[in-house]
Amino acid sequence: MTLFKTLDDVDPAGKRVLVRVDLNVPMQDGAISDTTRIDRVLPTIRELCDKGAKVILLAHFGRPKGKVDPSQSLEPVAAALAQKLGRPVGFADDCVGPVPEGIVANMTDGDVLLLENTRFHAEEEKNDDGFAARLASLGDLYVNDAFSAAHRAHASTEGITHHLPSYAGRAMQAELEALEKGLGDPSRPVVAIVGGAKVSTKIDLLSNLAGKVNCLVIGGGMANTFLAALGKDVGKSLCEHDLADTALSILKSAESSGCVILLPVDAVVAREFKADAANEVVSVDRVPSDAMILDLGPASIGQVKEWISKARTLVWNGPLGAFELRPFDAATVAAAKHAAARTRGAHLVSVAGGGDTVSALNHAGVVDEFTYVSTAGGAFLEWMEGKPLPGVEALKA
Repeated sequence: MTLFKTLDDVDPAGKRVLVRVDLNVPMQDGAISDTTRIDRVLPTIRELCDKGAKVILLAHFGRPKGKVDPSQSLEPVAAALAQKLGRPVGFADDCVGPVPEGIVANMTDGDVLLLENTRFHAEEEKNDDGFAARLASLGDLYVNDAFSAAHRAHASTEGITHHLPSYAGRAMQAELEALEKGLGDPSRPVVAIVGGAKVSTKIDLLSNLAGKVNCLVIGGGMANTFLAALGKDVGKSLCEHDLADTALSILKSAESSGCVILLPVDAVVAREFKADAANEVVSVDRVPSDAMILDLGPASIGQVKEWISKARTLVWNGPLGAFELRPFDAATVAAAKHAAARTRGAHLVSVAGGGDTVSALNHAGVVDEFTYVSTAGGAFLEWMEGKPLPGVEALKA
């Protein structure tokens, strides 16, 4: 059951529809280097155009800190969007005031207009109600299709919903439905894989998951902090020794809620942090004092795969080792390929997200084989931490 309204609940014909999208795309030398975020919002824009709406796009770009900065204008994105959409996209060099008002007044059904960077106005990030009302005055309906900005309570993501009937776009809907399958109401057993460098950035995440999943696999640099907290010598490995008490309390809370925490039993160690460095597999009880752990060993990989085989739901954030450097990508690639195979066979719902995670799954060649891969970094993490997301809560109202 959906808690929010979608495009199925509205007839947008002849209406001015304000659509919040994420067009914060990476640029290199004035050209867009990755169009994933544009691709994700095309279905919503197309559907609204085909149904006869006047589509007015709201988006931010970069961090202009509330001032006009021509280097962070959305104008170059309008051309790329038009090319992908296969129809013209107008551009207004402001998002409020006489310029967009004049253009909107002359739009015909099926037209698309991109407004300039909402963050050129300081009131956007302050969620100023007056500014939200000015944005809202340009439309009859509001559609949020930017899950990646949903953890921010800004005027164009939260404030505007107090002024217009509000709906989830298709990308937002897909994300929320996938997340519900991942942790909201998942098929059990649920396995979570959490990797990455530091425990300090993921304390809330680990604490939340320890109370919700059947098995929590901890890999990457953060596993070293747990191993050290348990009294093991991790040599020169990346490790936050000052977080030993935090690690022990997470282990304790997992135990009390019946969650198995899976830590490495063996590791691939090297003396240098570089590709193809001389390396060996050792038990985690026998890490040489001059070496660093850079990946899980074969026995640990076997245990991870065994848990993925038992799981009905997998939630993944962060790589299991230093996957950017071969051969220390072995655990991440093996686990990702195994999860992809289980997903293809309809045995597993697999939901993954976070910047490094997307790169790691791309590296393993399986990003398209997971049930859902979220491109939203901060919003995905906050959802995994169990925090309410203002942009999503606003759609429920």
